[in-house]
Amino acid sequence: MSAATAGPAGDQPGRGILLMLIAVACFVVMDALIKWLSATFPTMQVVFFRSLFALVPIAAMVAHQGGIERLKTKRPGMHALRCAVGLGSMICFFHAFRVMPLADVIAIGFAAPLFVTALSVPLLGEKVGIRRWTAVVVGFVGVLVMVRPGLDLFEVGAGIALLGTVAYSLAMILMRDLGKTDTTTAITFYFTMSATIVAGLAMPFVWVEPRDLSDWLLLALVGLIGGVAQLLMTQAFRITPVAVIAPFDYTAMLWGSILGYAVWGEVPDAPLWVGAAIVAGSGLYIVHRETRLRVPRLNIGTRSPPRR
Repeated sequence: MSAATAGPAGDQPGRGILLMLIAVACFVVMDALIKWLSATFPTMQVVFFRSLFALVPIAAMVAHQGGIERLKTKRPGMHALRCAVGLGSMICFFHAFRVMPLADVIAIGFAAPLFVTALSVPLLGEKVGIRRWTAVVVGFVGVLVMVRPGLDLFEVGAGIALLGTVAYSLAMILMRDLGKTDTTTAITFYFTMSATIVAGLAMPFVWVEPRDLSDWLLLALVGLIGGVAQLLMTQAFRITPVAVIAPFDYTAMLWGSILGYAVWGEVPDAPLWVGAAIVAGSGLYIVHRETRLRVPRLNIGTRSPPRR
């Protein structure tokens, strides 16, 4: 499901909501393409193309925002750690798409705000009040409803998606810290570049030759759509308060359900909808509390470079 440091809140709610809706829809289309491609190509190959072609719109963003000056950093070690955790999250999610219904993976990814809130206490020393802790606990109940711990293939896949969500949350924590000194442009660029390089090193060992031009186009498209969607979401958070547009990230569940049914005949069951509703409600309450308390936060919805 994309992660930019929320810039100064503007006052363009209509435009911000529209950009958010388009960005979320684009990310779900990208997720569907990843699921489709994962049936033919190994995970690392899909990661490689996802990252390589995402560099195209990201490079355009770098040029538009001032060029190489925007990429300066004094914290390469922190970037390396964030990239390693983010890449691990991406691999987990891509594998989960291979073995699970599209909407199920998206719904589990909604738990990210819960983990970010919980992990920000020991890792960043932030204070979380009883109300937000209650929302986290309730949200984790929703996660258990969705995951249904057990031993069959579906549940193993759910565990991998949940592991990806935890890793994604750790990446968000690191981004929250990096955002104090580095630009959103730099954080996004270094992750995407590092993912391209690491996945590229694996290509001689896992490469599967695309069958025809359509395979090449889909592999390129998955990265281009993701890069463009990230730019749209970044702009949405810059011009509109977080509390206004964050709820629209959950429209991903609707799009995921529609695409999952249309392409693969997948129908989310009742426990998934119930669990997703609990998690979404808890996440929205956390956003509400953090906004009221003016806690610095990232776009910790499900759509972000660390995840996809």
